[in-house]
Amino acid sequence: MSFLGNLLWFLLGGFIPFLLYLVAGIVLCVTIIGIPFGVQCFKLAGLSAFPFGRDVEIGQFGAFGLIGNILWIMLAGWELAITHIVLGLIFYITIIGIPFGRQHFKLARLAFVPFGATIR
Repeated sequence: MSFLGNLLWFLLGGFIPFLLYLVAGIVLCVTIIGIPFGVQCFKLAGLSAFPFGRDVEIGQFGAFGLIGNILWIMLAGWELAITHIVLGLIFYITIIGIPFGRQHFKLARLAFVPFGATIR
């Protein structure tokens, strides 16, 4: 089931956030200061490409993770999370879109606080 879900997800639009997060990660990794944020964009890109069968666990992130999450939320995290929540709600309107809506809610959790989060 997760293979079919991932295939449909990627073909029907999952490649767009994958490419956007990937490009943002590359751009952020160009600067030394942006490398930790670029790594988090790569984490988001990996999950946005194939989200079915994976889960996000918000874990312990320590002092540097707390600072990173605060900066992330202030700069882009809240916008990314709201975007995924709105897309999830739109998918929830139709019965067939509910699995895709659940994946957007999963992406919203990771987009809000990526530092210290693990993908299993």
